[in-house]
Amino acid sequence: MTMRDHLAVGTRRLPRLAIDWPGRAALVSMASVLIFIALWALATATGWISPLFLPSPVAVARAAAKLVLSGDLWRAVVASSARVFAGFFLAAIVAIPLGVAMATFWPVRAIFSPFISLLRPLPSITWIPLTILWLGIGEQQKVTIVFLGSWVYILLATYEATRRVDPLLVRAARNLGAGDLTVMREVIFPGALPGILAGLKVSLAIAWSCVLSAEMVAARNGLGSLIWEAKDWGDMTVVLVGMVSISLTVLAADVVANRIEILLQPWERHRRH
Repeated sequence: MTMRDHLAVGTRRLPRLAIDWPGRAALVSMASVLIFIALWALATATGWISPLFLPSPVAVARAAAKLVLSGDLWRAVVASSARVFAGFFLAAIVAIPLGVAMATFWPVRAIFSPFISLLRPLPSITWIPLTILWLGIGEQQKVTIVFLGSWVYILLATYEATRRVDPLLVRAARNLGAGDLTVMREVIFPGALPGILAGLKVSLAIAWSCVLSAEMVAARNGLGSLIWEAKDWGDMTVVLVGMVSISLTVLAADVVANRIEILLQPWERHRRH
């Protein structure tokens, strides 16, 4: 090997061994979870917290394994998820067009604003007595609770996102000869889409809280029913398994929502890296 080759080897860039920032963030997150579980196990093992109020991580893991193997946990997750997505889908179908119409046409805003102002402060749980009276305790009642609890938030997010579209873009499109439908399709809706998607993601978490409230009051299956029955029997391990299952299910739904958001807004992809 000549001297030139030695110099070339010496100046060649070595492979990067450092972990990039997403990798570092994942390691820190994993370490924080492990530390939390270790402190939890230490608190229950030393008797600092009674297992009656907070079971140990091992007991919760055993209860989770038992529920998974019996299929009870999967059935509860599927039942709650089906109710959430049915009610949430119906709410989006109603709220998004109405929110765009309220932001762009003042008569629509004048007609619906008083009703929105009256319905917005009502939490979903206040609808439970009326919906049980109207629809019984079947699936329709649970889906209706999700619908009533989430559509107002989707509508308000759509309304605000549509109002924030730059009016200069709208005027420029009209000056170029675009009609109402073209302005709506090519300018207003694309401009409002990021805000609408953000509102949908927030409302999806609200929809989960709605279905759990409905299931805890009157249901024979679902995660809310699983947690409430376990509470009646004093089985805190199953209560914690249900709570963790809710969090994991919502996280999975959030990952899917993020993927859909990237597909609908490819120009926003670089901001996520």
